[in-house]
Amino acid sequence: MTDVDDGNAGPAARGKRVGWVELYFDLVFVFAVGQVAHGIVAEPHWTRVAAALGLFATLWWTWIGFAVLYNRRGDDDRAADRLFVLAGTIPCAVAATQAHHVFEGHPAVFAVAMAAVRVLLAAAHRWPARAESDQRRISGGYAISAVLFGVSAIVPHPWLFVLWAFTLLQEAGFLLLGDRRRPHRGEPRERPTRASRWRELLAPPRDPNLAVDSAHLAERFGLFMILLLGELVFTVGTAALERPADDLGYWSALLGGLVMAGALWWLYFASAARMYERMLDLSGGNPALAYSLYAGGHLFPAFALVLVAAGVNLSLQEPAPATAAWFTTTGLTLYVAGTRVFSGGFRRWYLGVARIAVLAATVCLAFLGRVLPAPAVVVVIAVWAVAGTAATTRIRHRALDRFGEDPVAFLRGIEEDRHPDR
Repeated sequence: MTDVDDGNAGPAARGKRVGWVELYFDLVFVFAVGQVAHGIVAEPHWTRVAAALGLFATLWWTWIGFAVLYNRRGDDDRAADRLFVLAGTIPCAVAATQAHHVFEGHPAVFAVAMAAVRVLLAAAHRWPARAESDQRRISGGYAISAVLFGVSAIVPHPWLFVLWAFTLLQEAGFLLLGDRRRPHRGEPRERPTRASRWRELLAPPRDPNLAVDSAHLAERFGLFMILLLGELVFTVGTAALERPADDLGYWSALLGGLVMAGALWWLYFASAARMYERMLDLSGGNPALAYSLYAGGHLFPAFALVLVAAGVNLSLQEPAPATAAWFTTTGLTLYVAGTRVFSGGFRRWYLGVARIAVLAATVCLAFLGRVLPAPAVVVVIAVWAVAGTAATTRIRHRALDRFGEDPVAFLRGIEEDRHPDR
């Protein structure tokens, strides 16, 4: 792929683009995500949602592994890099087909597939033999993860899920760590302030080899979020195959679902994504900031899209379960809160309180299901999402203007206005 210079491209346009093989790899995860959403629809209760979140997090960190690998050292012109990614699609596809077995209490094949993926990632970070020290560290971490996932195949419930959680936490620890400065012996340790923590996150890494390509990472996550939004579009579209043409309830839900998908797209790409990319670009690709904004920061918004898709799907059933509206509103709330589209523009404490009130009101829209049919509730939620999108777009544009070239001062000013006595 090549960049097109239209005269308006920002600094991020100078980075590398997402490779074709990465887009192919994402197709497998579209299928896997669909299986997670189907698991929620099959048994629409909150314990199944919790299980789906755990399963999604496991798949999510698997995808993160390949995204970071290609960000730091991937090249579509090198056959070896393409082969590692293509080889990774095989165990990932096996894991996707086994997602429903995990819900049924038979996770052994899924665990083995996850172990196989980690073996490939460990080998990829060891290739070539002259890999940098941080690459060898990541390779060793994935080797440990492979062993832990392999052992989990024979560990009984619920301990295998505890083992998975520990495995994912240790992956988060080694994959995108920063290079924090440690005080010398005898040097006093200063208590970190919020401003100092932001200054550290927004400072370029001392080791250039640890730097993350901000343009590639922003585009990579943006494309994946579009694929997740596609699950919502697919949900409302396939429902047409089972409904008569004169079903007004279906057409209402179809219109509401598509409008909601468009609003969620706008919330992310016109608000959150621009701020994330600018922050990471100004930091010089600080890996700790990349972890905070993307790897860890996108987990709940991404799962929220799965939950919204499941809620809309259930709303189109006859009869719709009571949890359908709650899944939709909870997913929308998690998405708005996780993408932080309401943050960054407030300089008064009472506006922060208003943000919390809006989030609470979004969840409570589900109570409309007691007086309205499920398709009508979807329409109301879609209208609410559009209104929120209009408000956040203005807030985010103002925040971007004030962000300027000194993001630490901007973020510190917000904190001082929130807590003037500090």
